[in-house]
Order: sequence, then C-alpha cells, then structure tokens
Amino acid sequence: MNITQIEAAAARLQGHARVTPLLSSPFLDEIAGRRVFVKAECLQHTGSFKYRGAYSALSALATETRAQGVIAFSSGNHAQGVAYAARQHGVPAVIIMPSDAPKLKIANTRAYGAEVVLYDRATEDRDAIGDALARERGLTLIKPFDNAEVIAGQGTTGLEIAAQARAMGVEAADVLVCCGGGGLTSGIALALEAHAPGLRARPVEPQGFDDVARSLATGTAQRNSTMSSSICDAIVTPAPGLMTLPLMQRLCGPGLAVSDDDALRAMALAFSRLKIVVEPGGAVALAAALFHPDQIAGDAVIAVASGGNVDTDTFTMALARFG
Repeated sequence: MNITQIEAAAARLQGHARVTPLLSSPFLDEIAGRRVFVKAECLQHTGSFKYRGAYSALSALATETRAQGVIAFSSGNHAQGVAYAARQHGVPAVIIMPSDAPKLKIANTRAYGAEVVLYDRATEDRDAIGDALARERGLTLIKPFDNAEVIAGQGTTGLEIAAQARAMGVEAADVLVCCGGGGLTSGIALALEAHAPGLRARPVEPQGFDDVARSLATGTAQRNSTMSSSICDAIVTPAPGLMTLPLMQRLCGPGLAVSDDDALRAMALAFSRLKIVVEPGGAVALAAALFHPDQIAGDAVIAVASGGNVDTDTFTMALARFG
C-alpha cells in the first residue's frame, strides 16, 4: 500500500463520494479542554465512510470481472456501501449478513438493490455460505478492510482531513479514528504521512474489544475473546487485518478504548452541538476526544465520526440518558 493508490482512488471517487465537512463547536472545545474538530463521515453516502472503500474496490475491478457481480460479508455499513456502489456500476451484489444485524442496516442494504443472505452466526459458517455462492455465480469478494483498494478508498478521508486541517491552521494534532479491522485507520494514516506529517492517526475502540490497541502495545496481533456485548456493533471485529496491522504499527500512535456509555454520551453531544446523527461505533473517536483528554497531547484534536446508521431505539436511548 502507498499514497499513489490512495490518490488514484480519490480520482475515481471524484464526483461520486461526498467531501464531508470538518465541524467544530465551542461547547465541545470546553468539554475537551482543546479545539475539537469532527470529520463527519456520517454524512457520506450510505451513512458511513464504507462507501469510499466499496466504490474504490468496485471501480478498480476489470470490466468483465465486475460484470459478474460482487459478494461481501458485513453486519451493516460495509454491506450498504458495497450494495450502493454495485448499483451505481449496474452489477449484482450479494451480501452475507448475520440475522441479528440491526434491522435498519438489513433493510437499507436491500433497498440499495443487493440480495441479502442472512445466517445465524452461532450455528452457521458465513465463509462456507459465501464461498459456495461465489463459486456458483462467479462473484468477486470485496473484503471490508483486508483489501488494498478498499484501504485506498478509506484513505481518501485522510486526504480531505489533511487539506481541511491545513485550511483551519491545524498543523499538529492527533486524528482519532473509530477502528474495527483497521481499514479506515490505516488508510488515513497513509494519507497523513504523505500530506500532513504533523497529524498522527490513533485507533479508538470499545472497551473489551480493543484488539488493535493491544496489538500496537504488544507488537503482536491480538484477538478479542468474544464478539458480543458491545453496543458498538459496527466496529467489533475478531482481530486486526493482516494488511492493516503492519501499516498501523508503522504509522499510528497508541490506541484508546472507551466505554459504551462514553459512546452514547458522545452521540448525544454530536446531535445537540453539531446537529449530526452518529451511531455508537461511529462515536467512539469523539468520545475519546471529549472524555479522555489526558490521553491526548496538543491544543487540537480531530475525531472521525465514521458512521450514522443507528436504529431509532438506540438513538433515543442515547438522547434520553445523556441529551
């Protein structure tokens, strides 16, 4: 992976991906004790940054290969990104989703035109289901993070952050990134290395699911012992990606972890102070910026609000408890 791939992805995404804003609020600055800037990827097509990587990956396929269709595994945001990008390219998409994925994400994926195949993650093997469908139909697998073109697409977020921070006079800051498998974090880190070396990417995860933070601290890949019990479903993954971890080890600062309550509080503040809707997994970076200021250096911090696909019950709970 290198910056040339990210810049090429940016060229393919031009006119398709939204350039999302870098938002701020004096109320958030007061809570954090420093300037806080929020990269609102919750306003991206399909409600998350995942669209960037999906479109990048599909647009990089050979025409004949792409025409056969694509397949992806996802609990929601990658599913929607691939489904919409496939619809834009006029090709079929099959998405393998757990039956307990948020209903909104399943419904949205179908609405974008994808065929959704549900499975029971406790009793069924999603890889076996996907492998059989891919062989039968000649589909190309679009992985959620261990795919160079997906990482390149996510890295375009970092290109925008570099330019927007420069325009606002921010030359040195931690860039906190909601992190699951590490595609967004590693892509942003690569972009910042080339275009804003004073900005440093740092992964943020839910407490109890901080495999990336532990991997960076120990120097070896760590796994999570469970895949349930966090409200931050969008960023709960078993382990860092094989492609993403070496990039994060080379380029990222230490990881941070926040509680589910911190994520819900950040959701409520993002809505009241920035007027944006953020899902729990997309709010952990802002939560770290606001509620863990002692773990951050400098007079400014940038947090990526990575997704906004939250169901009504969870969102109203956040507002009721912390609004």
